[in-house]
Amino acid sequence: MITTAETYHVPVLLHESIDGLAIKSGGIYVDVTFGGGGHSKEILRRLDEKAHLYSFDQDPDAEKNIVNDDRFTFVRSNFRYLKNWMRYYGVDHIDGLLADLGVSSHHFDDETRGFSFRFDAPLDMRMNKRAGTTAAEILNTYDEEQLADIFYIYGELKNARKIASIIAKTRNEKKIETTGDLMSATEKLFQREREKKEMAKMFQALRIEVNHEMDALKEMLNGAKDLLGEGGRLSVITYHSLEDRIVKNMMKAGNVEGKIKQDFFGRIEAPFRLINNKVIVPSDEEQQQNPRSRSAKLRIAEKI
Repeated sequence: MITTAETYHVPVLLHESIDGLAIKSGGIYVDVTFGGGGHSKEILRRLDEKAHLYSFDQDPDAEKNIVNDDRFTFVRSNFRYLKNWMRYYGVDHIDGLLADLGVSSHHFDDETRGFSFRFDAPLDMRMNKRAGTTAAEILNTYDEEQLADIFYIYGELKNARKIASIIAKTRNEKKIETTGDLMSATEKLFQREREKKEMAKMFQALRIEVNHEMDALKEMLNGAKDLLGEGGRLSVITYHSLEDRIVKNMMKAGNVEGKIKQDFFGRIEAPFRLINNKVIVPSDEEQQQNPRSRSAKLRIAEKI
């Protein structure tokens, strides 16, 4: 499959998310989700020759979209190691960080990666194909209770226990190795009118577990909190209620748990000021042009 930067991923809420960074032309910025490079290119367009942009992506396929620019550094890594890499590059503060937590269109459209039930493919789902546990290994080795928790917490599926039970029974007879294997084992559990939506949630839950997405997000946000200088902006696009809650907690309370801290006088101590109290969502026009943007929510905060 031939992929260009344009088809790899259509950037969601492009101008809203980057306007939200209130870019200083000579600043230091980080895009922790490079993908097709759409957001990174727009950030670079607003920077002068003294500025610098560091962009993270752990997927080797994203490297094909690297920007040839002296002001740009591509970091081949999971964004959970943000703080370590900034230390490596001698950066002790940044002026803004952008994260688009959506999975690139490329991953859903690549028939070989197992991200989508549209194709019969090996159940891999690793963003970094060089390391980690595959979705197939999880389905065949996790106990029934662990699987039920994954489908309930990450997929928000009410019939999570039934799904886990039938997977456990199926794998006793034959290993579940492909998207087709998983679908044929579970499809009778989904109501016809909601079948595609429910299957998408099941695949989403597996992907989140395979890539430890929630843990990585928490580590990245803690790193961003420490790195952002006064007036620095955090601009984050989420697609899942659990992700959104973690981001909201960090921006409102300064920690991923959402624990409000108060000083001696009862004043709330938080390292951020919210720029938008209400989440920003894509316009009707953007949702029509890019249906995958429908669940996107943008939150922006400024370091105090």
